[in-house]
Amino acid sequence: MKIRRATMAVVAAGALALAGCTSGGGSEDNDTAAEGGGSEDSSEESGGTEEDSEGSEDMGGEEGSTAKADLGDVTTNTEETVSFSSGAEEYNAYNGDTASTNSTYNAVVNNQLLSSFWYWGTDGTVYPNEWFGSYEVTSEDPLTVEYTISDDAVWSDGTPITSNDYLLEWASSNPEALGGVDALGFDPVSDTFGKYVPEAPETEPGSKTFTVVYPEPYPDWELVVNDAFPSHVAAEQAGMEPDELAQAILDGEGEMVAEVSEFWNTGWLFPDYSVTDEALVPSSGPYTLEGAAWESGNQLALVPNESFFGPAPATGNLVYKFAAPDTHVQALQNGDINVIEPQATVDTLQQLEGMGDTVAVETTAEMTWEHLDFNFAESSAFSDDNGGLAAREAFAMCVPRQNIIDNLIKPINPDAQVMNLREKFPFQEDYQEVVDEAYSGQYDEVDIEGAQAKLEEAGLESPVEVRIGYSAPNPRRTEQVAQIKSSCDEAGFNIVDAGNPDFFEAGGTLESGDWEVALFAWAGSGQIASGQPIYSTGGGQNFGGFSNEEVDAAWNTLASSNDPEVHMEQIKVIEKLLWDNLYGIPLFAHPGVTGYDSTLENVRATSVQTGVSWNAEQWMRAS
Repeated sequence: MKIRRATMAVVAAGALALAGCTSGGGSEDNDTAAEGGGSEDSSEESGGTEEDSEGSEDMGGEEGSTAKADLGDVTTNTEETVSFSSGAEEYNAYNGDTASTNSTYNAVVNNQLLSSFWYWGTDGTVYPNEWFGSYEVTSEDPLTVEYTISDDAVWSDGTPITSNDYLLEWASSNPEALGGVDALGFDPVSDTFGKYVPEAPETEPGSKTFTVVYPEPYPDWELVVNDAFPSHVAAEQAGMEPDELAQAILDGEGEMVAEVSEFWNTGWLFPDYSVTDEALVPSSGPYTLEGAAWESGNQLALVPNESFFGPAPATGNLVYKFAAPDTHVQALQNGDINVIEPQATVDTLQQLEGMGDTVAVETTAEMTWEHLDFNFAESSAFSDDNGGLAAREAFAMCVPRQNIIDNLIKPINPDAQVMNLREKFPFQEDYQEVVDEAYSGQYDEVDIEGAQAKLEEAGLESPVEVRIGYSAPNPRRTEQVAQIKSSCDEAGFNIVDAGNPDFFEAGGTLESGDWEVALFAWAGSGQIASGQPIYSTGGGQNFGGFSNEEVDAAWNTLASSNDPEVHMEQIKVIEKLLWDNLYGIPLFAHPGVTGYDSTLENVRATSVQTGVSWNAEQWMRAS
């Protein structure tokens, strides 16, 4: 079976990212590919995935396609410059896969420096980069996938891209197979590759092919093998020959492999915001840091990779501006930044639309979704030891979901609707099929009298104080809390705005559980099993401590199968159980806004975490 397309989330497969709702379309700094099982303001992603993009809704592509445009033979305009900003945070790592460097502001640059077997389309579909190579399932039991790297694929220093690079990628995420975490010394943000592929890929040093075996089914297997770093550089820095390092990985010689870990952890980082040795950072993508112009605190201008083996980049200078989000709209109007992706607000949209024909504006629904989660800790009014399900039902009855959408979201996206699922989005074809099985509409309308009755049933003394925690400042979430307070206080609650800047910090409010309801978002790109750590007992992203044996069993069934029919069947079960037991309350899919210089072509909004710069190598001035 030749793989044509699939779906995935931003950084690490198997989790969502927390979406911070800052400047970009989905996640904020703790979006380290970790915005929520997906990525909320910082995790990895949920939502369904389609194996074929036919019939999927156009999320900003051309002629209904969600893939990159086929531009034919492109001649790079070396005199042209196009600029973009993901925020004020400065790029600081070629290796964005460490625990400290996995961030949006590193990813948007590295997407142009590192190539892989696939890329995300605008709806979360994964399309193959056929110029890079191919992959093929050669066995279903156990699942075995053979990868073939193009003979033309080389690093910008002329070194062939080979299985050596993927062996190092595997080793960096699987220290247990090579002597243990402490012994090996790698500091990866994700262990997905090693976790689901416990044995090293089957290959020979320096080969253009390698085989990956999954001893257990894994629904998101297509996402596991992503880009890789230049193993020949790491080997040389450790005093080894490239093939010598590859053979050590194949032979399980942990002590020898450990010699490259310090460089892997630190040698590809830029703490001084400059590249001191360009030989250490060769590119496999359309642009390169070799010869790039880096003005610390201001901008980084990438230049074309003259050894690139894929479609040539359209523009000679791709500039990343380090600019605060609140300056982006004005910078676009002034021509200082050519493409922006500000937080979608009514004011922002009006400002962009007021700029006239010089600025093009696109709006879209994103695979980032807002939600209210209950705290099940013993001290919470919503725990089963206190108000329990009746208290959660009372709160759900008074939350004015439709009013929130009408006032805050529809002015930006007229097609916006209340979101009634967690693993499917309203713009996906099978969304309504799941809703029909899982949710009966009992919380569609505000019911103050019903909420009051449920609070009485819960046995709680009114008013019931409910702190709604979120990452502040955030005007849209502040307004959401205000609307909830206006409604729910009538039902017998005392809603307290508990927004604070430390909400997503390590050990901060979200992790400590100092809230009754958490308001944030998960950002993703369409993974299948990424919601499991959010809703399963003891899951790493289950911040509220929800626990239900039936939900656990359904996730285990889903996550241990590669059958799309099983996935759909279990998603229906999971969604119904999460409504019946009220894990939390979904609100809406985030609206996205993109503004850009109208003389540019091929700037396309996207629903996934990669943001508008997903195809920046195709941006060009109209001729």
